[in-house]
Amino acid sequence: MVQDRNWLYLAVLARSLATGMMGVLLGVHLAALHLTAATIGIVVAAGLAGATVATAIVTFFADRFGHRRALIVVTILTVLGACLLAVSTSPWAIGFAAFVGMANGMGRDRGAALVVEQAALPATTTDSNRTMAFAKYNVLQDVGHAVGSLLAAMPVIIESSFGASTESAHRSSIWIYAVLCAIPLIAYSRLTDAVEANRVLGNRRLTPATRSTLTKISSLFAIDSLGGGFLTTSLLAYFFYERFGVDASQIGMLFFIARIANAGSHMAAAWLARKIGLVNTMVFTHIPSSLLLLTVPFMPNFETAAILFLLRESLVEMDVPTRQSYVMAVVQPEERTFASGITHLVRLAGWALAPAFAGFLMSGQTLAIPIYVGAAMKIFYDLALWRAFRRLKPPEEKASVAES
Repeated sequence: MVQDRNWLYLAVLARSLATGMMGVLLGVHLAALHLTAATIGIVVAAGLAGATVATAIVTFFADRFGHRRALIVVTILTVLGACLLAVSTSPWAIGFAAFVGMANGMGRDRGAALVVEQAALPATTTDSNRTMAFAKYNVLQDVGHAVGSLLAAMPVIIESSFGASTESAHRSSIWIYAVLCAIPLIAYSRLTDAVEANRVLGNRRLTPATRSTLTKISSLFAIDSLGGGFLTTSLLAYFFYERFGVDASQIGMLFFIARIANAGSHMAAAWLARKIGLVNTMVFTHIPSSLLLLTVPFMPNFETAAILFLLRESLVEMDVPTRQSYVMAVVQPEERTFASGITHLVRLAGWALAPAFAGFLMSGQTLAIPIYVGAAMKIFYDLALWRAFRRLKPPEEKASVAES
């Protein structure tokens, strides 16, 4: 069990390096190619749409196809899309490459591979340690996101060190991204049959309780993801790039520090969840993060805006390991792949839809409109989530209540 968990940890770290790099680089790269904000939004949406389609496929077929094989196929497609992106020139070709490669403009690792990994992860630990296992998993994600954000400065480094043109430097950086995308293949090839332990080989049957829970929580996740789709890393990077006139290296450093803050918050979330519960931790850390984000567009300079943005980042991800742990806890073990897939699917669908609208909104008079819309939707989601699920406890919280 420990060996499989470590291979999953390695895979998510490598993939997050690539995701963090692309999250910052994609918007800046497309802007350097003189694409409009609206076109950038469509390309980001195309990448997330590809991730949505892949997530739908693994949700319904990964249990039968095999978790290990599904992870390998998804990774190969990601590498193929990255290679196409590196050589593409027209907006149509770039959009196609983003779709095939599931290019993640969110800057956070969300997609088909994540669905399968998260379904397998609980089988490598116990109920009492499940949230901590997810916390460590997410810490590695954010370490990868952080270092990946720094790697988004590669075009500047290549241009200054080798005298390359801006376009050539950007394309070289995307080839580096493709190499990073390929590393998880090593980890997946080493996984044992334990990751297949909870596969469903026949027709899938959900219990009525699970069906009801997934319907309600997925509806709420759809609202949260629509809000998040207005706040992708690529579009936020574009906002800082246009609003404050900073370059890719400065934006990369900002998101590096942000991901370090995210990583620390995941460990804090696991500790806090033991004290006040998973749902309370999700809600009462997420609302303040949205309020902080709303202040960013009003700041007079990049330094002040960056400080408030980083305060927001120290809270915004505390709902991630708790949310993942909660969903896996309130369904049966054999339902985990489907539950993970459905909840991620609705989130990806929202993320895929929103960036195109956000891009058009940013083409207007105010770059910050997507920030206002996204933050407001997230606050509504938090309040609705607390009202709907505050009484549905995971096993470890039920045991704690019974003991007391």
